Amino acid sequence: MEVNEVINSYHAGRRNFAGINLSKSDMNGIDLSDANLSGANLNESSFYGANLSRAKLNGADLNGAKLYRSTLVGANFSGADLGEADLSEANLSDAMLYGVNLYGAILNKAKLPRAKLTGANMGKTKLNRADLSEAILRDARLFGATLIESILHRADLSRASLNGANLNRAMLLEVDLSYASLYGASLCDADLSEADLTGANLQGSDLSRVNFYKANLNKSKLADAFTEGMITNETNLTGIIWS
Repeated sequence: MEVNEVINSYHAGRRNFAGINLSKSDMNGIDLSDANLSGANLNESSFYGANLSRAKLNGADLNGAKLYRSTLVGANFSGADLGEADLSEANLSDAMLYGVNLYGAILNKAKLPRAKLTGANMGKTKLNRADLSEAILRDARLFGATLIESILHRADLSRASLNGANLNRAMLLEVDLSYASLYGASLCDADLSEADLTGANLQGSDLSRVNFYKANLNKSKLADAFTEGMITNETNLTGIIWS
């Protein structure tokens, strides 16, 4: 099926396009909100400024796709392949991305408040200045990811892997990082006020000038961490493992 056929069918009321093959297609500005594209082959396709709100894209192949400034509010990408996709400035508010592959994807300035990313593969992902407020990232893999100046207010990153990640100047107020691994991560000038880092692994991390006001660092591991200028007013430092 060609793109024009999809558009005409959609306008005629069709919503089920499951398993369709539109690889390397130009779908810039297209409106497929509420469409069923589960299992579709959309790799390297272009969706610049497209509207896929509430669309079903679970299990779809979007590897290398361009979704710059697209509207994906409430869309279901669970189990989809978005490896190396460009989602810069895309709106993924309330999107479901359980177990999604986002390895090497670009999400700079993307909006992901309340997005569900449990178990997602986000290694090497670029999330600079992205909004992940209240997002669920339990058990997500963010090794080597860059989240410079990102917003993660009240996000759930419990047991997530952020080894070698760059979180410089990130806003992590009231974030849940309990039992997360941030080995060798950089958090220079980050704000972790009232964050929960119970049992977190911060070994070898750069915590220069991090604000831990009222944070819970109980039983966290800080061996070989760089802590110059770290702010620990009213911080729970009981049981910290320094070696």
